[in-house]
Amino acid sequence: MNQPILIDSHAHIYGEDFEADFSAMLARAAEAGVVEIVVVGADLESSRAAAELAARYANLYAAVGIHPHDAAGVTEDTYDELRRLAAGNPKVVAIGEIGLDFYRDRSPRHLQEEVFRRQIRLARELELPVIVHDRDAHDRVMAILSEEEAPEVGGVLHCFSGDLQMARECVAMGFYLSIPGTVTYPSNEQLREVVRSIKTEHLLIETDCPYLSPVPYRGKRNEPAYVRATAEKVAELKGLTVEDVGRITTLNTRRLFRIAQPDQQDKIAYRIRNSLYLNITNRCSNRCTFCPKFDDFLVKGHLLKLEHEPDSAEVLAAIGDPTPYDEVVFCGFGESLIRLDLVKKVAAELKRHGVKVRVNTDGQANLVHGRNILPELQGVVDSISVSLNASDAGIYAVLSNTPFGTAGFAGICDFLREASRFIPEVVATAVTLPGIDIEAVRKLAESLGASFRAREYEEVG
Repeated sequence: MNQPILIDSHAHIYGEDFEADFSAMLARAAEAGVVEIVVVGADLESSRAAAELAARYANLYAAVGIHPHDAAGVTEDTYDELRRLAAGNPKVVAIGEIGLDFYRDRSPRHLQEEVFRRQIRLARELELPVIVHDRDAHDRVMAILSEEEAPEVGGVLHCFSGDLQMARECVAMGFYLSIPGTVTYPSNEQLREVVRSIKTEHLLIETDCPYLSPVPYRGKRNEPAYVRATAEKVAELKGLTVEDVGRITTLNTRRLFRIAQPDQQDKIAYRIRNSLYLNITNRCSNRCTFCPKFDDFLVKGHLLKLEHEPDSAEVLAAIGDPTPYDEVVFCGFGESLIRLDLVKKVAAELKRHGVKVRVNTDGQANLVHGRNILPELQGVVDSISVSLNASDAGIYAVLSNTPFGTAGFAGICDFLREASRFIPEVVATAVTLPGIDIEAVRKLAESLGASFRAREYEEVG
C-alpha cells in the first residue's frame, strides 16, 4: 500500500496550543501523508494568524472569518479587515468559519444570523467559497445559505452534524460535507450513516484541531496528523482503502478551495481498493442516460479522459507488475470490448503471470463486431460483468440509448446466455436507478444463467 495523500481541510494550528512544537507537528503531519492544511480563522486575530501562516508555508492555506460566538462584537471595520485579508490573496481560499451556533448561544441569535448573511455576501463579492459552522441550527443555516445564494460560490459544512436528509440537501445545493474525528466515536452512528450513504466525491476530511481528537487519540490534543484516523474510518465505512479516500478527498478539497492540482496524466491503469483497472478507450457502444462521464471523467479521484487510445505496449507498461493485485479489470470510461484485439493480447499476457482477469462490458460486443466474440475470450478472461440494467426491451432502450434498436436488448440477453459456455464467472449487473425493478432484473439475469449484482447509483467505481 502506498502512502495516502491527505489534506486536513479544517485546522486551528495558531496560538498557544501549537507554539511549543509547531515544526514537529508539521513533520508528524507530513509523515502521516498530510500534504496540505487549511488553517481556519474564527475571529480577526486568528484570521490574521491563519493568513500569516499561509504566507510563510507553501503547503498551508488560510480561511478568514468570524465565528458565530463572536458575532456580537462585529463592526463595519471587521468586514473591511476580512476583505483586506482575503482580497487578491491567493493563499486565502475561503471565508470561514462562519455560521450559526444555537447550542452555546454566546451571541444573540439575530446577530449571529446578520453576521452570517454579511459574510456570505462578502464571499460572493470576493468569489470565495464558505466554510460553515452549524451547531443545533440546521434549518436556519440551510435557509440562510439558500436565501443568500451561497451555492453561487459553494462551500462546505464543516464538522457535519446533521442527519442523512440534511446531508442530501447540502449535496443538492452543491456543498461538500466535512467529516471530523467524531466519526470514530462509538456513539456517533448518525454520522457513520451519512458517510455510508453519501458519495465520497462529496466529502472532505478534517481534524478541527486542537479539538475533537479521533479514536484512539481521545483525551489528547488533536493535530493534523490525526486526520489519517478519520480517513481510515471513512475507508472502512465505504469499503475503500485509505489511499482511495485520501486521493478522492484531496481532489475534492483542492477543487473546492481552488488549490492547484498537480497535472494528471492520462490514466491507463488506475487502482481502486486492490484491483487494477484498465482504461483503454472512452468510446462506447451505448450512450446510457445515467453514465457519469457526461458530467465528469473522474472516478474515485482518477481522471479517465484519454488524449489518445493506448496501444498494447502502453497498456502493459502502465500495468507494470500485475501480481500484487487481486484482479486486473478492463473497465475505464468506455466499452473495452470495442478494442477486442487489444483486450485479448493484454489479457493473454496477464494470464501468463497468473493474474485474475475481469472484463466489464455493456454486452453489445457481438453486435459491434458482427460475430460471437465470446470464444475468443476463453482461457484469457476469468470473469465478465455485463450491464443488463433492465428487465425488458423498452426500459433498456430508454436507459441505454443503444444504436442497435430493438436488437440491443436481445443482443445483451443472447450475450449473457452464451457467456457461461466460455467464461467461468458471469455476472449481470443493474444500477439502482429510481423506478428500476431490481428484482425483475435479478430474475431475468438468473434465467439467462448469470449471477446478479446491484450497483449503487450514487457510487461509481
